[in-house]
Amino acid sequence: MYLTWKCKNRDYDAESLRQQGVEDFYRINHINQTFDFVKRMREGYGKLDKVEMSIWECCELLNDVVDESDPDLDEPQIEHLLQTAEAIRRDYPNEDWLHLTGLIHDLGKVLLHPSFGELPQWAVVGDTFPVGCAFDESIVHHKYFKENPDYSNTAYSTKFGVYSKGCGLNNVMMSWGHDDYMYLVAKENNSTLPSAALFIIRYHSFYALHKSRAYRHLMNEEDIDNLKWLQVFNKYDLYSKSKVRIDVEQVKPYYLSLIKKYFPAKLRW
Repeated sequence: MYLTWKCKNRDYDAESLRQQGVEDFYRINHINQTFDFVKRMREGYGKLDKVEMSIWECCELLNDVVDESDPDLDEPQIEHLLQTAEAIRRDYPNEDWLHLTGLIHDLGKVLLHPSFGELPQWAVVGDTFPVGCAFDESIVHHKYFKENPDYSNTAYSTKFGVYSKGCGLNNVMMSWGHDDYMYLVAKENNSTLPSAALFIIRYHSFYALHKSRAYRHLMNEEDIDNLKWLQVFNKYDLYSKSKVRIDVEQVKPYYLSLIKKYFPAKLRW
């Protein structure tokens, strides 16, 4: 088992049975998430040539995926997605795009599935962060970046690295994982979701930004506006999963209507 990234109190230094697993996970993650690695992964998976399927089909496929970072493995993954979506729907009934974002934000975890190369956990889940510039000290288990080749590369080790002030997070390469992959899927399949939704999908695991306010020097005005919605969403992404089971068939027609509104019938993955 690795990290519990959907708990309310993200205390990575707490004494627990999972502490060593968390450290092992981030040691491997921080060593291997280099600028060149991310570039290769984006170029490869950005071709979206694995399969064609609908959003709902992907939701069902995710039931076959085991996320070792998720402690709640006793229910189908689709129920966990719907719990997030339904909680948002209850509190923000008029923001249907946000309901759908809650449903789909974790679909990139299909990278763990054999059909998608069965990537290792460290390349799919966990906190995300920019590559190509200095690793901020607020990133969990920062000490392991010292073993990352980029740490001592002068091109990547300064505050701005290969970027410039206010360049916009859209121009920044993030560590590879399910967040960036689902962002690419939505964007390249011409989803009509608003930019705030794409921002949430890509940065919902970027805790150095929305918890510690790091990397704000790279943000532009659109990022600042979208961050407000990410902070709203974050409360639901982290809330403790409800013990009340979701009736999937009952809510399915509503979410199918949203999928039809914002996505094509079949997507390239």
